[in-house]
Amino acid sequence: MIRVLVVCACLFGAAAGFAQTPVSTPPATAAPPAAAAPAPAPKAWSSLSPQQQQLLQSHQGEWNSLPPDRQQSLAKGSERWLSMTPQQRASAQQRFSQWRAMPPEQRQLLRQRWQQYKSLPPERQQQVRESFNRFRQMPPERRNQLRQQWRQMTPEQRHHAVQQMHAPPAPRHVPR
Repeated sequence: MIRVLVVCACLFGAAAGFAQTPVSTPPATAAPPAAAAPAPAPKAWSSLSPQQQQLLQSHQGEWNSLPPDRQQSLAKGSERWLSMTPQQRASAQQRFSQWRAMPPEQRQLLRQRWQQYKSLPPERQQQVRESFNRFRQMPPERRNQLRQQWRQMTPEQRHHAVQQMHAPPAPRHVPR
């Protein structure tokens, strides 16, 4: 159960801060471009739909001076935002408000955790998502109990729990 909590704590932090935030926010840190990925071409303001232009109007004056990867990011984010339902938008706005209310140190920690998650192999990312979903589906009392248990652990105990989480499961002995 501690294993699930550890995974969930890491993923929750990342998910809370990064999942579908409004597109009008500047990036916290620029990710280094992939070595094999070609540099994106600049995106013309006129190539955006009228809805995207309205959504990104605060960037219109500076659009041509933005780096092409930032233009692409804003354009893609605006497409995603426009495709959301009103409930999804409200949820994203709530998460964004929570993100902005966090101290910079906490946001940096969450960025680091997100990068750690993104550096995992796809099958490990899937395991983390599944663990997180199991955690979210637990009754609130059980989740709170696990959170409290995690908070009471020493850093060494937490480290040990994380190490156990990454270790392959021990073979089970079945009596004959």
